[in-house]
Amino acid sequence: KSEVECLIQLFDTLVAQSSSRFAAPGFDRNVFRETLHSAFGMTDDMMMDRVFHIFDRDNNGCISVVEWVEGLSVFLRGTLEEKIKYCFEVYDLNGDGYISREEMFQMLRNSLLKQPSEEDPDEGIKDLVDIALKKMAIPFLLQDYDHDGKVSFMDFEQVVRDENLLLEAFGPCLPDIK
Repeated sequence: KSEVECLIQLFDTLVAQSSSRFAAPGFDRNVFRETLHSAFGMTDDMMMDRVFHIFDRDNNGCISVVEWVEGLSVFLRGTLEEKIKYCFEVYDLNGDGYISREEMFQMLRNSLLKQPSEEDPDEGIKDLVDIALKKMAIPFLLQDYDHDGKVSFMDFEQVVRDENLLLEAFGPCLPDIK
């Protein structure tokens, strides 16, 4: 109860700082992104936008107090099942229920550090996507009749259960332990 009260107090503080005006109390993407950056060290714009999208359940561009508390509940203290669902939703950019090769490429491209080199960085990212697809698809080859290079939620869940380190395989979207 005390943690929820603290989250509500923080929400009220963020709403008071927000310059946007909504019909219902809440704050916008910019305030949310500033909070992710200052509190959790997130810097990837695409990842912060995806996390905002997952928190903003009613898709109105405003985080309500209920969305804030429920989102942070999973974000900070979620069970493995909740975190698997959350990460999958973050990575499923178009919301079709699959993480495609293109979505993996976009997420990895944005989350990897840019290193100056003679080699085309996109080639290295394509190689990482191929490795990820092989790791996630091998147990499910019998189900992937069309070999479309997509990972379903069931595929993702099974692989993460077998190897928890793959939870954030396509970019950091959860806070670290500290």
